[in-house]
Amino acid sequence: MVRTARILLRLVTIARTLARHDALAVLEELSPPPWVLWLARRLPRRRVDGRSGQKLARALTELGPSFIKLGQFLSTRADLLGETLAADLSDLQDRLPPFPAAEARAIIEAELGQPLARLFAHFEDEPISAASIAQVHLAITASADAGGDERAPPDQTPDQTADRTEAPSGAEPQPVAVKVLRPGIERAFERDLDLLYWLAAVVERTRPRLRRFRPVAAVRQFESIVRVEMDLTMEAAAASELADNFDDDETYRVPRVDWQRTSRRVLTMERVGGIPLDDRAALLAAGIDLREVLTRAAAIFFNQVFRDGFFHGDQHPGNMFVDPNGNIVAVDFGIMGRLDQQTRTFLADMLLAFLARDYNRLAQVHVEAGYLPSGHPPELFAQALRAVSEPIFDRPLHDISVARLLGRLLSLSESFDMPVQPQLLLLQKNMVMAEGISRRLDPTLNIWTLAEPLIAAWMRANRGPEARLRNAAREVGEALERLPSLLGRVEAAADALAEGGLRLHPESQAAMGGGTAWHIRALWLGLAALALFVALY
Repeated sequence: MVRTARILLRLVTIARTLARHDALAVLEELSPPPWVLWLARRLPRRRVDGRSGQKLARALTELGPSFIKLGQFLSTRADLLGETLAADLSDLQDRLPPFPAAEARAIIEAELGQPLARLFAHFEDEPISAASIAQVHLAITASADAGGDERAPPDQTPDQTADRTEAPSGAEPQPVAVKVLRPGIERAFERDLDLLYWLAAVVERTRPRLRRFRPVAAVRQFESIVRVEMDLTMEAAAASELADNFDDDETYRVPRVDWQRTSRRVLTMERVGGIPLDDRAALLAAGIDLREVLTRAAAIFFNQVFRDGFFHGDQHPGNMFVDPNGNIVAVDFGIMGRLDQQTRTFLADMLLAFLARDYNRLAQVHVEAGYLPSGHPPELFAQALRAVSEPIFDRPLHDISVARLLGRLLSLSESFDMPVQPQLLLLQKNMVMAEGISRRLDPTLNIWTLAEPLIAAWMRANRGPEARLRNAAREVGEALERLPSLLGRVEAAADALAEGGLRLHPESQAAMGGGTAWHIRALWLGLAALALFVALY
């Protein structure tokens, strides 16, 4: 009863906020339960300029950190909200007023178990950014021999482009960025998460047409994403893994983690900087070759997705910079995406079929991946794919948006009852971001054509005839390795049968018709044939 009352009060607050920002139209478009609409339509409303998504973004910002993250999450769900609304939410600015520096200092000392002066020779109270989950302060680490003496000179700022091979926390002070979790963010998130689960359950019970979107599962996915973001050791681990993947690639730089000054609620990393990736004028003024930057960006994106299956999930311009050498520097690793080998193979096969304009094959790829439910003729799905894809081929290359195409292909899921693929939705969102940056820097280029040599090489290595032969040989080898174990089990089963240790149902015995020795031989022959088949195929 208390939970229900708390949820209803929170719903009233949300509805009033939506009404204040003229965002109730979005609620109506989502077809909520009738009683929600009845309540919403009786709230005082005012007219505000802007698109529905822009109004919703402003309302979500006012509702607080959990709803800002929810808006960012929903921006990946063009299948549910439509492309325009999802695009508006993708521009949601994750900025909030900073919390007091005294609280940040107290959190750092409590988390790391040391006075701030022993950790940092200098700590700037004014944060350089304040978002829904955390805020970031600049600092300089205390030298190992000084023991964090507060008399260390705070006015000296070491070079921010320290060599990648230097130790992040040795005897010499290092310029760092310190990310501190917002006080009380976990408690606020738990409160709003309870509400979201309640709403998702109501939608699944009362709106059958929306069940295929699996609202409860979507909330569960949202929960897992935000819980990772609220554990800064997980972000540190993601940054470390990404850095390892590009350890021998100087074109992509991930700041080092200072693990000695990192915990669940505090993350300390090497301080980095550069020109924002989408600042065309500044890049040109610095004498940086825009085409080379885009070529590197395309290769980095491709390697993250296809080579590693681990990609930066929030690659907006605020998280991407260009250093003086034209290399790309990334920050903020709270949202990461993963693609298993099967999904990467699906994407590769889909791309091959699309480029060949072979829509029957494209439909069959969806069948083989298990994305097209039974009961839907692949031929009809191929026809729908043709309707979405053919218009693309009549446009100039630089006008073709592979991200939009992927979004349209994913949008077919509603017509064919296909389950939503969250990992592909996050990938599509980042492709939209990458294409947007590319067009701002050079509208005549298509970023994906710059990665074409890498795509062709990956296709040959993973989907060409040689790769298929390697895969077949590996499967045969694995089958041969299993063969002795299989024959051993067959022999043990036959011995048990001969000794009367294997009991069959009387009807089965009658059906076999006697002749134990003959049936033992038949069992051996059948299992031997099965083993041979497995070994060969």
